[in-house]
Amino acid sequence: MIVLVSLVMSEKKIITVDGPAGVGKSTISKMVAAATGFTYLDTGAMYRGVGFFLKQNRIDIDDEKDLAKQLATLDLQLVAAEDDKADVGVIINGKDVSTLIRSPEMSMVASQVSAFSIVRQKLTQLQREYGAQGNIVAEGRDMGTVVFPQAACKFFLDAQPEERARRRVEQLRIQGTKTDFDEILAMIVERDKNDSEREIAPLKKADDAFLIDTTRMSIPEVVKLILEKAAL
Repeated sequence: MIVLVSLVMSEKKIITVDGPAGVGKSTISKMVAAATGFTYLDTGAMYRGVGFFLKQNRIDIDDEKDLAKQLATLDLQLVAAEDDKADVGVIINGKDVSTLIRSPEMSMVASQVSAFSIVRQKLTQLQREYGAQGNIVAEGRDMGTVVFPQAACKFFLDAQPEERARRRVEQLRIQGTKTDFDEILAMIVERDKNDSEREIAPLKKADDAFLIDTTRMSIPEVVKLILEKAAL
C-alpha cells in the first residue's frame, strides 16, 4: 500500500516524469498522482491526439501553412482517468478518441508530429495552462527540460530497449492485441532515435533530474522511490 504523501511546498507543486517509450512512465505517473492527490497530466496522449487528428484529416504535415490552419481548428481536451489503472481520455473536437490513439502505430505518428515546432508550441502552451493550476504529475519527454524547467521534483526513467519491448507486448496482450516482439522492439529503437535526435525539444535528461533505471525494478519499487525523493 502507498501512503499518501503531502507535498505542500510551492516549488513541489509540479512533479515531472520523463523518459523514452515503454519505460513505464504512464503507469508510474498515475500511481504517483494517486498517492499524492495530484492530477496526472498525460502529455503523450496529447501528442497522440494531435497525430490522430492530422492523420484522420489527411493533413500534409510538411505544408506549414496548412498545418497551422488545421491546428487552429483543433480542440483537444483531456478527461481524467477513473483510477490509476485506466488511461487518460482524449477528446478531439468533441469526439472521444481515447481508444483509437493507443495503438503502436499512433505512438510512431505522435513521435513524428512532435518534431514540428508549431505542434510543440500549441501543446506546450496547453500543458502550461494545466500546470498553472498546480499539483500535477506531468509525464512526457520534455517536461523537465522545456515545459516545466523550474519544477523542483524531476525524474527521468529509463530501461533497456528489450525490456521496454517486452513490457509493451505484455500490455497489448492483456488488452487483447497480438503483436510481434521484434516489430515492437524495432519501433521502440526507431522512436528513441527520432525523439533523441530531433532539433526541437529532444528527449534528454534534465541536468537536475533524478535518473531511475527501471530495467530490474518493479513498478511499486519505482513509485516508492519517487515518493521518497519528492518528499525530501
